[in-house]
Parts: sequence; C-alpha cells; structure tokens
Amino acid sequence: MKNIKVLGTGCAKCKATLKLIEARANTQGVELELEKIEELSEIMGYGVMSTPGVVIDGKVVHSGGVPSADTVDSWLNDSAGSGCCSGDTTGDSIPSTGSKCCG
Repeated sequence: MKNIKVLGTGCAKCKATLKLIEARANTQGVELELEKIEELSEIMGYGVMSTPGVVIDGKVVHSGGVPSADTVDSWLNDSAGSGCCSGDTTGDSIPSTGSKCCG
C-alpha cells in the first residue's frame, strides 16, 4: 500500500490535488494511505517551497501546481513511485520549480 502525502496549507490547488489523487485511486482500485500535511514546518522539512507538494513513500515527486490525471495514474501504477526523486540520488531539481528534492 502506498503512503501519499499532499503538502499544502489548504489552498484550492492543494485541495484539488488531494481530491484528484483520491478519485484516481478509487477509479483504479488502488489502496493507499492518503494524508494531508498542513503544518508549514513539516512541509518545509520536505524541501517543498511551492505547494501543493506530493510525497509518495517518503519521496517528493511533485511540487507546485495540480498534477495531471495521467501523472497521478503513473504514480499509482508505479510500485517504485515516479518523479524526479524516485531512485535519484543526484540532487536534481524538480523541473517545474527548480527546487531541490533529492540528496
């Protein structure tokens, strides 16, 4: 079972991201533990400076803006997760924001 955290302080995009992930998981029959993280210090602890952020099994996979349904589907169907941080220890930046998510 995947553990997915949506990081954000309650903005419309954060709520939309949470609803999208929940809806796509329900449509696909994927079991997951979905959490909403609103505490700013915890969000910053992940290195996310632009919300919403998405963390899957402890790895930041998205930051800034609502992800597409196709992107969410890829996360749900990829047992190792996806995004810039999955298996990446180079410290590359999140493409959409330029912020560091690894290393």
